[in-house]
Amino acid sequence: MQTQLLGQLDPATHFPLPLFLESVQAGFPSPAQDYIEKTLDLNELCIRHPSATFLVRASGLSMIGVGIYPGDILVVDRSITAEHGHIVIACLNGEMTVKELCTKPTYRLIPHNPKYQLIEITDGLELDIFGVVTNVIKNMLNRHV
Repeated sequence: MQTQLLGQLDPATHFPLPLFLESVQAGFPSPAQDYIEKTLDLNELCIRHPSATFLVRASGLSMIGVGIYPGDILVVDRSITAEHGHIVIACLNGEMTVKELCTKPTYRLIPHNPKYQLIEITDGLELDIFGVVTNVIKNMLNRHV
């Protein structure tokens, strides 16, 4: 799965949206209650470090097992130190990709689709971790790939 850089976020932008008090059942439907708890700014929800956060668009199918599909927008924070198990934007031999970072027992980039092989980080491969994916933004109107 590759990524396309969309740009950095503008930390001055705020657009609060209503957040309802009641959660929505994913199983059996419950009666809707229209109590608004507060407003929510998606920037506040998705961005911890505005100056270090940017957006990329995902392409490819290697991460569908963790819910990342082509066209999804990934919120990436460069200030977070990548750890074992984080989904990261990696630059491998000059090519950007999104994978799970594995540091134990060896460094590997793990796809989440059984049709793709993991990438062992061996001598001779140039790996830079560009940032950690903190959120995935999906367009549910175009979810069929």
